Amino acid sequence: MTIRHALLALSALTATTTLQAQEAPPPGQVPPPVAEPWMAQPQAAPTVQPWQAPGASRSRGSALEPIDLPPSIEQGVDMIYIDEDLVPRAIHDKALLHNIAFRDWSGAPLDMFVSMNPIYTDLRRGLMKYRERWGNLPDTQVPDGPALKPGMTGDRVAALRNRLGLPDGTSYDAALASTVKEFQDVHGLKADGIAGAGTIQALNRGPRYYEQLIIINMERARRLPAPEDQRKYLLVDAGSARLSMWENGKVVDSMKVVVGKAETQTPMMAAYVKYASVNPYWNVPPELVRSLIGPRIVAQGISYLTDREYQVLSDFSDHPQILDPASVDWKAVVAGQQDVRLRRLPSPANSMGMMKFMLPNYFGIYLHDSPEKDHFTKNELWISNGCVRLEDYKRVAKFLFDGSIPKGDNPKVEKEVDLPEPVPVYMTYLTVQPTDDGVKFLADPYGRDEHLMERFGPQMIAALDSSQGG
Repeated sequence: MTIRHALLALSALTATTTLQAQEAPPPGQVPPPVAEPWMAQPQAAPTVQPWQAPGASRSRGSALEPIDLPPSIEQGVDMIYIDEDLVPRAIHDKALLHNIAFRDWSGAPLDMFVSMNPIYTDLRRGLMKYRERWGNLPDTQVPDGPALKPGMTGDRVAALRNRLGLPDGTSYDAALASTVKEFQDVHGLKADGIAGAGTIQALNRGPRYYEQLIIINMERARRLPAPEDQRKYLLVDAGSARLSMWENGKVVDSMKVVVGKAETQTPMMAAYVKYASVNPYWNVPPELVRSLIGPRIVAQGISYLTDREYQVLSDFSDHPQILDPASVDWKAVVAGQQDVRLRRLPSPANSMGMMKFMLPNYFGIYLHDSPEKDHFTKNELWISNGCVRLEDYKRVAKFLFDGSIPKGDNPKVEKEVDLPEPVPVYMTYLTVQPTDDGVKFLADPYGRDEHLMERFGPQMIAALDSSQGG
């Protein structure tokens, strides 16, 4: 079996709990595209470095990512590099690694000593700006209570003014409303100038909490390539649900993407995009064949398949036989007593869209077009089973294929087209974004940050205090 067909078989696997949540389409309607499969159990690999594809046989306790990782991998921070030449020098060089392990974070400006990804430098500068603006304000706790709004007065308003470094007073005036809006905008809150429960909670956490978040994201950015490491690459950020295209250390294009939900997270990994599948088939996950499509066939007959252009295949080998649907005991399939491979021919309704971009890896992760564009306009971006759905596959194709878009020979037959040369894709998870004025905090849809702060908070706070002379 070739690696492409092995990946094909891998990508047809998915979690039972996820599939059970899918709604069956009403009789007579085309089934809606189903979230793509994510991950099968990683295969044991030959001798690997800690950063390479996992071959561990057990999870490390309470995992941040639902995959098996070697004990040396710091989950929620480290990246799995499928190919060793994707490892940035700052990670690969053991001489550098000695003093910059995450658990020993010291606050040193590492990009002064070794070339780093620009996001790292921007976050480091953002940390300095955050300290200047928010780090030295009074550590006043604002008592819980009803939302504080412009025009209100009282002791809680006085505490809020003090917390934000405004002149003493008890009035919620325009200056206080403006400062609250500024704080809310930076800290990922609705910037309405009203100090509700969420804003009060964020203020009472204090600046050290948010400085730790910046540090965590600096460490994630350190795992990304410096300009000298990779001239051209894709960056998928599951934290902001965006894909960016990089050339010579600069972003040349970006777009929204749909990434994994919390139960099936898009992993932090790096691999080469090596080929595109034009007019891709959709290989139906076996569990979905049993639980959704099989019952429809039993109820409605073989026309359910033929009307929707499904093919029944013998197996996942290189050259499967096309079977007569009438020769299959579909009741046995539904009962789990017989397995068949089912694929849908290319079409506008195909869940894979018009193209998918393959990056051979142990997790069955790939990038693909999607017919469901409403998810992008509605910002429903954390709903997949781990793979990455693209807002505009044509722009990605032009980037990967040096300005051209590969075409198929037959709209009903999948065609694999190799890239002129493989292009790396780095998948990370950033919950803090650098801005011109400092940083902006995002949500933590995978819940990784709290876990890391529980483990490493004391070291980070000590380093912060030391760097500020405290």
